[in-house]
Amino acid sequence: MLKGIFPVIPTLFTDDNALDLEAQRQVIRFALNAGAHGLVFPGVASEYNFLTPAERGELIALVADEVGDRVPIVGGASAPTPEEVIVAGQQAAASGINHLMIMAPGGLGKDLDAHQSFFSKVSTGLPNAEIILQNAPSPIGAGLEAGAIAAIAAGNSAITYVKEETLPSGPAITKLARAGIPHLKAVFGGGGARYIIDELDRGALGAMPAVELTDLHVALWNAYADDDHSKARDLYRLSLPLLVSQAVYRMRLTKYVLMKRGIADALSVRAPLPELDDYTKRDLDQMIIDLESALS
Repeated sequence: MLKGIFPVIPTLFTDDNALDLEAQRQVIRFALNAGAHGLVFPGVASEYNFLTPAERGELIALVADEVGDRVPIVGGASAPTPEEVIVAGQQAAASGINHLMIMAPGGLGKDLDAHQSFFSKVSTGLPNAEIILQNAPSPIGAGLEAGAIAAIAAGNSAITYVKEETLPSGPAITKLARAGIPHLKAVFGGGGARYIIDELDRGALGAMPAVELTDLHVALWNAYADDDHSKARDLYRLSLPLLVSQAVYRMRLTKYVLMKRGIADALSVRAPLPELDDYTKRDLDQMIIDLESALS
């Protein structure tokens, strides 16, 4: 059963836009050494929609090689069509990964029948997969209501987890946790863990945030699991300044924080994102100093 902190590993690029495989391994090692309960790759935070199928396959194999059997890996297999999802899922399966995170596609809108058909085709094409149904807000995903997600999951026994990140995520997690779907093992929070305490209070059994604060998020999870909610909330408050900025700068911020923390020096992104100017970097640098001081 999957539970705990499952950071999403970003894709690291060289300055000339090639895959930076050594930096990729450094980030994976950081997450493992920080105590991650599992890893996710590729997700939205990995810029998966800016990777070629060949790059995606190469990187999934690299993640599997670096992780070995130390923790579970969730393979990202989101794509606009069932056929593309199946190809991505087969790439993951070739590396021994059978937990697949698949987004309810934004292109299907709110058409419940279309989403049910989509996931039926995927589960038929990937009969050994356990699916984590990712419900992301529009325009990234379909942003379905909790009732629709429950209906899709209830009608497809391959869907054993949900990652809920529409806003507000809390009420949706409550509804899903209470839906009584026998094969649904757990609900995970998303949204960068910006609402993690509320999500855990409502029955979420984990979170899938970006990777740069894995040590903090693991410490928060451990404190919460030990019923030390005061410590968990203190750590949560420490995370918020960076996570508020992350909501704007996304993968660019993740890579900047990884660089400033001495984890991996690879700042390039493929996604069209706002630049970090000198004022923003100065603010981020102080946030990172505060973080490192509190965690030392």
